[in-house]
Amino acid sequence: QVQLVESGGGTVQPGKSLTLSCTASGSRLLINTMGWFRQVPGKARELVARITQGGAVMYGDFVNGRFTISPWDAQKTMTMEMKSLKPDDTAVYYCALQGVVAGFGFQEYWGPGSQVTVSS
Repeated sequence: QVQLVESGGGTVQPGKSLTLSCTASGSRLLINTMGWFRQVPGKARELVARITQGGAVMYGDFVNGRFTISPWDAQKTMTMEMKSLKPDDTAVYYCALQGVVAGFGFQEYWGPGSQVTVSS
C-alpha cells in the first residue's frame, strides 16, 4: 500500500543540528498526518512531532522549541529540522503517516526507523 523512506539520520555532536526527511510512496495516497516518533531501549515509543493536512503541529514535551516539522511537499516528502540536539535525543526515529489509500480506507503506516546518535 504505502512505503515510507527515511533519510537524514546519523551521528551529530551535542548542540548541532540534523534534519530528517520522510518520503511516502503509493498511488492515490491522501495524507492526513505525518510525523516522527522515537524509541530507545527500555523506553516506550514517544511522539517527537507531527503535522496535519491543515498545518496543525504537535511536539513532544521534551522538544521545547528545538525542533521544527514542515508540511509534506508535492513529492510527499516531510522534513523535521532538529536543533540544539542533546545526547538524550539519541534514539531510533520512525516516520509515521496516517492517510487514505483508495480501496483501503484510513490507515496508519510506519517507516523502518532511522538511527540518530548525539555524541561528542
